[in-house]
Amino acid sequence: MTTTSTPEPQHHSTRVLAAAVEYIQGTKPGPPDIPRRRSYASEVNMRILVLHGVNLNMFGRRDPIQYGNATLAQIDSGLEALARELGITVECFQTNHEGEMVERIHKALDEEVQAVVINAGAWTHYSHAIADALAILKIPVVEVHMSNVHARESFRHNSVLSAVCTGSICGFGPASYLLGLRAARNAVIHMNK
Repeated sequence: MTTTSTPEPQHHSTRVLAAAVEYIQGTKPGPPDIPRRRSYASEVNMRILVLHGVNLNMFGRRDPIQYGNATLAQIDSGLEALARELGITVECFQTNHEGEMVERIHKALDEEVQAVVINAGAWTHYSHAIADALAILKIPVVEVHMSNVHARESFRHNSVLSAVCTGSICGFGPASYLLGLRAARNAVIHMNK
């Protein structure tokens, strides 16, 4: 006896994740409006800056229902391990001071940084200063969030950074950062083709 089953409809977040994985793996082209810039280094020497915003140093101690139990040090360690696997360099930076974040973004202009991954924390929802600083960069910028900001309080649904970012990833816990790093690397590769 043979049984057939109809495939279950995919949940929206599953479709979004599948599309993200296709893009990250290079089987689906990225958005056509990624800014073009001469690469300063080959893929092997690619350098990606990961920025952690306000209160993110409290991961592991802050609201484990939303953010899990991983500490920022563990997240950074995972990013460094993935970077080694991908043959790229990652630098992680965290601050609770908005001006320091803006200064670090400005500093990236004079460095051989090919992409940025940013979780600005609460600044995501109101920091036009950080958005303006990111807009100066002519490299891919990927916005990430550990929690699904669209399933939380309404003020979290709006990002003033999204308009200046290549893309956004949210809701996958620490894996959001890993997906963001892969997406940033892929965006650099595609813009240099």
